Amino acid sequence: MEYVERSYRSRMGRDAVVFTVSYRESDLWVAVDRGDAAVMAARTEHFLHELRGRLDRYLDRDPAYLRALVPCLPRPDAPPLLHEMAVAAATAGIGPMSAVAGAFARETGRMLRREFGVGEVVVENGGDIYADVHRPLDVALFAGESPLSERVGLHIPGGAFPLGICTSSGTVGPSLSFGRADAVMIVCRDVLLADSYATAWANRVRTEEDTGSVVERACRVPEILGAMAVKGERLAVGGTFELRLFGEARDF
Repeated sequence: MEYVERSYRSRMGRDAVVFTVSYRESDLWVAVDRGDAAVMAARTEHFLHELRGRLDRYLDRDPAYLRALVPCLPRPDAPPLLHEMAVAAATAGIGPMSAVAGAFARETGRMLRREFGVGEVVVENGGDIYADVHRPLDVALFAGESPLSERVGLHIPGGAFPLGICTSSGTVGPSLSFGRADAVMIVCRDVLLADSYATAWANRVRTEEDTGSVVERACRVPEILGAMAVKGERLAVGGTFELRLFGEARDF
């Protein structure tokens, strides 16, 4: 797995209880409003191993699901989460593993609320965010070497959550992309849909000139509440949320 330094995490969640957990391709950054970080991190690590174990056991029986780049339904005996991933990805017109990072983020967030009674939770998994909070959030877009990276983002008001806020890139990180976008961010109420659509629309950005048309087309999709695309020095943004510009003191 290619390592991508996620320096933006050091500026996130300044007044929250924060911890990180990594296992295989999953790289979780978690912020909650209360609780013991060490205890929650230990439980989250165990939970992540369980999630990955269930996924791997199924993929051993159905490798076509793993390799599919187009919609692919799992077998009837697949875990329910894999059925959800397949439906979300099919809606976006791509393979089901495109939704796995968002799915793991959501399941982790729900577990923390269920088992620890936290009131607010944000789980970021390699750029894909599940957020269930009460306060407004300013979400900066990480776009690799683009001069716009972490200098632009979206303001999401309180009361809009839970949401999925997912980012895909053709120039940053190990995930497969057929495009050359520095970053495409998609916001949906369903984080699995946001994850799938982020990949699907990032596949369509190959030049700076593509950013505007991709965002315009993405925002015609009823499930997409917000979209942002960055390629080089070109930015396009659309949807229901306000654009935010960040200086050196960027935050999330």
